[in-house]
Amino acid sequence: MPMVDFLTDDEAAAYGRFAGPPAQTDLERVFFLDDEDRALVGRRRGEHMRLGFALQLVTVRWLGTFLEDPLDVPGVVLEFVAEQLGVEDPSQVKRYTERRPTPFDHQQEIRQVYQWKDFASVEGEFVAWVAARSWTSGDGPKAIFTDGVGWLRERKVLLPGVTTLARLVAKIRDDTTKRLWGVLEGLLTIGQRYVLDQLLEVPLGSRVSDLERWRKGVPPRASGPTIIKALDQVAEILGLELADLGAEALVPQRRLGELAKYGMRADASALRRHGDGRRLATLLAMVRHLEGKSVDDTLELLDLLMATELLNKAQMAANKEKVRKHPKLAKASARLAVAVQALFESDGWGGEDEEVRVAEVWEAIETVISRADLRAALVLVNENVPSADAADSDDWRTELVGRYTTVSGFLKVLPETITFGANAEGTPVLEAMKALPEVLVHRSRLAAPLIPGRLIDAGVVTGPWKRLVFGHPAHEGGAVNRHAYAFCVLERFRRGLKRREIYTYASTKWRNPQAELLEGAQWAAIRPDALTALSLPADPDVLLAEHSRTLDAALREVGGRLVANPDVRVDGEGKIHLTGVKAITASTSAPNAA
Repeated sequence: MPMVDFLTDDEAAAYGRFAGPPAQTDLERVFFLDDEDRALVGRRRGEHMRLGFALQLVTVRWLGTFLEDPLDVPGVVLEFVAEQLGVEDPSQVKRYTERRPTPFDHQQEIRQVYQWKDFASVEGEFVAWVAARSWTSGDGPKAIFTDGVGWLRERKVLLPGVTTLARLVAKIRDDTTKRLWGVLEGLLTIGQRYVLDQLLEVPLGSRVSDLERWRKGVPPRASGPTIIKALDQVAEILGLELADLGAEALVPQRRLGELAKYGMRADASALRRHGDGRRLATLLAMVRHLEGKSVDDTLELLDLLMATELLNKAQMAANKEKVRKHPKLAKASARLAVAVQALFESDGWGGEDEEVRVAEVWEAIETVISRADLRAALVLVNENVPSADAADSDDWRTELVGRYTTVSGFLKVLPETITFGANAEGTPVLEAMKALPEVLVHRSRLAAPLIPGRLIDAGVVTGPWKRLVFGHPAHEGGAVNRHAYAFCVLERFRRGLKRREIYTYASTKWRNPQAELLEGAQWAAIRPDALTALSLPADPDVLLAEHSRTLDAALREVGGRLVANPDVRVDGEGKIHLTGVKAITASTSAPNAA
């Protein structure tokens, strides 16, 4: 049997043959003869004729084709079929092929009775299925060939020769691949083709091509300058404006991904050797992939910087500062406690109708602590202890504000380089993030880092950030702390990204979770191919009705078994109860398993 390109000799030889003896469950399911089968088999004269006819009947069900030698079946199949027919000596089936036309006559009868079709009658439908499968999935020829065999068997189509089927699958797959290249190449203008080809060339003064530099990306260091470099690369890649071509609306995402995957690992020299269609299609898919990758890498760096260099270090510094200030706060708190204790004791001074004078209270307090020391203690506590309505400590946030220079550089360009979107919860924070560059570059006459409060969105400042942004006590004239506001917006922006309340369209990781759902014109364009590849009907009602009948039959069968099983009981609430199984005592005389 000839070998085809994507099948080994053994795989090609096993096509349309018994690969081995079927399992017992397969014997009972496929090789079982029902009443209709027995009636048809019973028309034969002689046990050898009935046994040979039955073997051909079960063989075509299992393989999807008739064997050249009808008797070339595993022994277990022969014995299983013979037992069902009551044939005591299965070896007499050897007489079945003594008259050469008999097996062929029986094959023709089986075709007619059980409605097996020739491949030629469904070839057009099969070609459409292979084309749709290849176009939507990009699977290799072996996978499509294997599933194609299953597709034919499900529809009772007799399998053609292995070479015929393999060559047809390979040809259709090659045609759809060329169609893919042609569609992508057709989207490009002359200028875009030139720019893509230039990505493979090494510019003067550089050691690598732009494509290689983009594929490598920026070093993964958690620092502000590194994020700025990453944003510069994002701007370079997005500057080609290939996202506006709408390739995803015309080509399945998986096919673009396969092309990009190949391009990411191929050498520039190998890409140059390809024809125009394949080369430009690969470069287009690769640049679209690099758009998402560069954005992902940039936001990963931002998340890494926030987690390791800012939040963690700020928390550590806050903890150290808290330990350092603890003795001072404890002493100041003790002084305040003395004053409060004296204030409470003053309730019992004087008579029932006599009010206690403030001077008397101060006189009692100053006997244990001076007014100056008490005022100093109050100032120290107010400066280092959160306000009474604060939901959380702002110690680490205070330390974070001191690292403003780390983030000020990239915060001015991040919202302008990457386009973000948001849901209802994330929209206020995103709008504040978009306006942040103007806030950061504003020149104020106020003492740094104060700026006029009209420049910010006070609604996004919540929780402990209020104390740092608006001041405690509040800054004069409604001024706000620019550094604290920048970190407040950045922290909420990062939290929104992680929750996908804020997302970016160019990313693959940080994108809108609903962006993968096709609807409208996009779904209408790909719907026929998708339904054909998945073998689904255009009207789902028929399929759902079939599944409903199957499920109902399965439930009825299970219900019948439950009723007949004495170890199972169903209570009034529909809960299933099983009778406990008694443990079997192990024999002491049994040999040690070890």
